[in-house]
Amino acid sequence: MRRLYTLVLYVLFPLVFMRLLLRARKQRAYLGHLGERFGFYDIEPGENTLWLHAVSVGETRAAAPLVDKLIETYPECRILITHMTPTGRETGKKLYGEKATVCYLPYDYPFAVRRFLKHFRPRAGLLMETELWFNLIHHCRTSAVPLFLVNARLSQKSLEGYLKIKRLSGNALKELEGIAAQTAEDAARLEKLGAQGVSVCGNLKFDVFPPENIQDFRPYFEGRRSFLAASTREGEEALILDAFENLEGFLLVIVPRHPQRFSEVENLLKSRKISYVKRSENRKIAPDTKVFLGDSMGELHAYYAACDCAYIGGSLLPYGGQNLIEAASLGKPVLFGPHTYNFEEACNLALEGGAAVRVENASELAVEVAKLLENPEKMGKMGEAGMAFAEKNRGAVRKIMSLVSPALEIRGL
Repeated sequence: MRRLYTLVLYVLFPLVFMRLLLRARKQRAYLGHLGERFGFYDIEPGENTLWLHAVSVGETRAAAPLVDKLIETYPECRILITHMTPTGRETGKKLYGEKATVCYLPYDYPFAVRRFLKHFRPRAGLLMETELWFNLIHHCRTSAVPLFLVNARLSQKSLEGYLKIKRLSGNALKELEGIAAQTAEDAARLEKLGAQGVSVCGNLKFDVFPPENIQDFRPYFEGRRSFLAASTREGEEALILDAFENLEGFLLVIVPRHPQRFSEVENLLKSRKISYVKRSENRKIAPDTKVFLGDSMGELHAYYAACDCAYIGGSLLPYGGQNLIEAASLGKPVLFGPHTYNFEEACNLALEGGAAVRVENASELAVEVAKLLENPEKMGKMGEAGMAFAEKNRGAVRKIMSLVSPALEIRGL
């Protein structure tokens, strides 16, 4: 099955470049460091490399407490962090600076994977969340590189897809050194695919603490009450603008999930003749301003800290939802839509703890936001419940280190 998978990859090889070119039309950075995507690196390999793969921004931020613990525990090691997206790579550089080496993971072609492993000679590797690269996993096994899947999650939707290639995915899971699942449900789904000895370690995102010096955005808002639509995905902004059209007395803050969509959302606001100010303009809003457009990267904590309550994007439409833990940990009432399969357990725990409200559509979202903004006492109680919910579920780093450390000690670390 793996040979057939590899054959398909080679047949699709020309499309790889077409895909990069198409993505580069919106985000030119996709054309940078092309050699790395095929295993060619001009980075010095160093010694005693510990490697962690975080595909994009969310995984990179979630990995931060684990990376810090690895640096603290193994100071003699070099930390290598690989990504698949330019935004993930840029986030890695901003978060870790000189503490880690950052580059792209090559595509899953055998020749590229072998070059990567030969160049960096990692002592061990950790894949974040659900990164099943079948050739990479196999060649790590044949090269005696212990490879772990950590903070692993597998939704029912993803399970159904992997079950169609169960023999291939099952063999890959069995070649891993260990798996640290976020929840018991994730563990059960992974075991249904063929994984063995899965440990339930919790979600690393609970171990991510807000930055100590969060920039204060409240002066930009001129003292107005504000509702944040965070990490919105394509199609959601239009729904939210429709639903909130007739609501007055507060500022709507919209922060799209992907930077390549900033101009798209701005054009939407222009087409509707909605008064707005962009974060990149670095100026305060006028009294008649309806929308503050967050066209910046790496500042989501600041938006959460400044708002009164927040909707977590990707959940009104079937994208699976985004991370609600950041907002809850800052004491903000959280709202999300019906599509939360990427964070189902965290959403359910937040609901049970009184930290969140689930809505079925954008109209219901507008109604609930209006109620909250008129009830500071309820917002305060939800905020306190959110901080308690975040605190209660911390501890994933410790459990993952307990799983990984024995293999690193065998490797002489």
